[in-house]
Amino acid sequence: MTGIEKTLRYLRDSRGRQLENLCRYLEFPSVSSLPQHAHDLAACARHTASLLSGAGLTDVKIHQLDGPPVVTAAWKQSSHRPTLLIYGHYDVQPVDPLELWHHPPFAPHVANDRVFARGATDDKGQILMHIHAVEAILKATGSLPVNVIFVIEGEEEIGSPHLEPFLLANRDLLQADLAVISDSSMWGEGMPAITTSLRGLVRLEMTLTGPQSDLHSGSFGGAIANPLEILARMLAAVKNQDGQILIPGFYDNVKEYPESMRRQTGALPFVPDHFLEGVGVGQAWCEKGYSILECIWHRPTFEINGMWGGFTGQGSKTVLPSKAHAKLSMRLVPDQSPDDIADKTMAFFRSIVPPQVRLDIHRPKGGSPAIRFADDLASFQAAKKALSESFEHDTYMIGEGGTIPIVAKLKDLFHMDTLLLGFGLADSRPHSPNENQHLPTFYTGTEGLVRLLHYLS
Repeated sequence: MTGIEKTLRYLRDSRGRQLENLCRYLEFPSVSSLPQHAHDLAACARHTASLLSGAGLTDVKIHQLDGPPVVTAAWKQSSHRPTLLIYGHYDVQPVDPLELWHHPPFAPHVANDRVFARGATDDKGQILMHIHAVEAILKATGSLPVNVIFVIEGEEEIGSPHLEPFLLANRDLLQADLAVISDSSMWGEGMPAITTSLRGLVRLEMTLTGPQSDLHSGSFGGAIANPLEILARMLAAVKNQDGQILIPGFYDNVKEYPESMRRQTGALPFVPDHFLEGVGVGQAWCEKGYSILECIWHRPTFEINGMWGGFTGQGSKTVLPSKAHAKLSMRLVPDQSPDDIADKTMAFFRSIVPPQVRLDIHRPKGGSPAIRFADDLASFQAAKKALSESFEHDTYMIGEGGTIPIVAKLKDLFHMDTLLLGFGLADSRPHSPNENQHLPTFYTGTEGLVRLLHYLS
């Protein structure tokens, strides 16, 4: 019996414990964007360290930062073997709106071959698959076919603002030949995929202030500018009817992506109606001249993530609000600089704000440029073989509209390529109520990671 066969038998015999590990991990309310969860993040970091130790990894360490801790571990036994840096994050998104969850978001619920809880797919479930794969190989064979380093952080969901200083301070610890990350998606159930591109991200927050306090809308409405109305007008000025962004210079560095990639995207078995049905809308809203997948993967965006002000409680309160607020984000494509786009966007809003209100606009910490890998890397071929054998289906090469900040940082700081193997499904609902992990995918994907470690050796 080969080492792979022994390991796969071990995995299949230990699925009950794998499920217990997953559910326990998902109980931590490790929400990085909310300060009241700082204690939960620290506790989740300690639990992450215990999972790594229990898997047989050595040099397990919790690194205290200005934000949530980073947890590292390693297994390095041979200088002749390649070294993989396996990255993940234990922090999660907020659970709002809570009333849309069918079960409490941090009380994992198992039903219909799925585990429902915040973080089930993004990213606790996926990084746990890597931990289980390494553990299974070590328990079944006593040795890994490659050296591995784990880096698991706690603030990815807020843009990893403290990650770069950590990477720079730990260059020697983190030297590796290739990074492997599972924080993205498959093409569909039973259809594995390798992600070859990620969009970048930059965020802004803005506030408009009019009168010094909320005013009676009967006594002052019509004479005093309403900050919410002005905010709506300013945000509406960003795009035209064709979905094109009107911020001066926004597209200066945007290049058309390669024709070979366009053909590859066009050949995927994508059914627009199914995609739209899955999110509950009847028609797409795309930049003119581009397909849905092209708009998601290869075009920049401007999005309003939140907008509020005045009275939003139950019932009626006829006020003219003092302030209006918005949270904004822009997804970027290769060659767009987060700094440049942030500066141009803030300059645009400052140029159009009317004198009746005061604009305060700033850029929170974090953000990342876009990145794109050639799809003929040797590591991609090994991954295609591993995934195709495990899922008994061809592996697709796809793009991803989201952002994983560490990917660009590893390329910039360490000249390290990243293999992006996602195991989320279209209905996994990351960032949304009722996030879930599909258990058959969880188990089969872990087997694929076992094969991958062997095929990269």
